[in-house]
Amino acid sequence: MNDHSIRVMIPEEELSARIAELGAQISEDYKGETVFLVCILKGASFFACELAKRITVPVIIDFMATSSYGSGTVSSGEVVVKKDLDLDCEGQNVLIVEDIIDSGNTLNFLSGFFKERKAKSVRMCTMLDKPDRREVDVTVDYTGFTIPDAFVVGYGLDYDQRYRNLPYIGVVDFENK
Repeated sequence: MNDHSIRVMIPEEELSARIAELGAQISEDYKGETVFLVCILKGASFFACELAKRITVPVIIDFMATSSYGSGTVSSGEVVVKKDLDLDCEGQNVLIVEDIIDSGNTLNFLSGFFKERKAKSVRMCTMLDKPDRREVDVTVDYTGFTIPDAFVVGYGLDYDQRYRNLPYIGVVDFENK
């Protein structure tokens, strides 16, 4: 596969500043509580680690892997749990941390998943929101950036497992390789 042309959409400095703001808001909202932060692998790993460092209340962190894409660029609509939690979330304030929400299928699935497991509360945090792609109505409590319908990579987001390590959010130009 040839390298793709990638245009910077959100520079690293903007990402860092917004993550600090989200961390402050989450810390305020959970004052006196513990946050059970659930990072959705692999894409949210960069975001979740940076966010956790900026949350000042106690944090428990665990990881899940779900998939609705395979190696394509469009969600299949079917959510599959590839890796479940290692810790019990019953009675916990679960904060699902996702890299991007477009169709809403994954977060809708996960909301029900954690409610069935008797979480004390379930909130959602996403680095990027693509509302133009929404198929399922979900409430996202914390959003880093709302973006247009473009295929983005970097800061954990990938195209067929590539480009996750870019320190910014970039748009892939599939026309110019």
